[in-house]
Amino acid sequence: MIMPDKTLFEIITVPCLSDNYAYIVKSPDGVAIIDAPEAAPIIAALDARGWEADTLLITHHHHDHHGGTRALRDRYKLKVFGPRAEADRLPDLDVAVDPGFESGSGVGRYQVLHVPGHTLGHIAYYYPEASALFSADSLMVMGCGRLFEGTAAQMWNTLDMLLNLPDETQIYSGHEYTASNMRFALSVDPDNTTLQTRAAEVEALRAKGQPTVPARLDLEKKTNPFLRASLAEMKRALGMVDATDAQVFAELRRRKDTF
Repeated sequence: MIMPDKTLFEIITVPCLSDNYAYIVKSPDGVAIIDAPEAAPIIAALDARGWEADTLLITHHHHDHHGGTRALRDRYKLKVFGPRAEADRLPDLDVAVDPGFESGSGVGRYQVLHVPGHTLGHIAYYYPEASALFSADSLMVMGCGRLFEGTAAQMWNTLDMLLNLPDETQIYSGHEYTASNMRFALSVDPDNTTLQTRAAEVEALRAKGQPTVPARLDLEKKTNPFLRASLAEMKRALGMVDATDAQVFAELRRRKDTF
């Protein structure tokens, strides 16, 4: 079996707006932008490397994930992909995609996953050979997105599905929310020593102005409270030992919304 060459795959993290991230993915298939909160920082990152983007992949309809689309399309004549279920609330799409859609080859191959909860048509882009998940506002580093449209049960099903990805998967989420997510995690899981260690690491990174994204899925499983809703120790900590996993997740989300 020929293994894909990960050295041919490069990800650039681009801070946008006040706390958003866009990502630039360079692979043998070309250069893709994943979400476009605003155009200028993305153009600057591409120009600095002498790259031309040919694709923009949008995850969901919130403006802070696609506000730069028109400027990027005008500059690069790129093709815009996005979820068919939200096409009526997105810039004009060249390709409306459904869950299960695949494109690219080798290390540049990606799959479209349906990850409802934050919005109903939210999708994620998963590059299995590159061990990269661009999850935007579904699974977030140390947290998950607010339930603006979906239900707690839908978001829990999303997270439960993502829990089954390989442990080495890197989670590239759409915002720099890790420090606030960490403070909440410590409030509901204070005896978690791995979480305590990670909290210090997050504080050090943010003190230097460095991103805390991405994070490996196996570390998220140990420290992200929303991924731990099925665990007996989390249920005990919340006083919900007989509750279903979805009920525990719903309680965690309720507490985070008022934290």
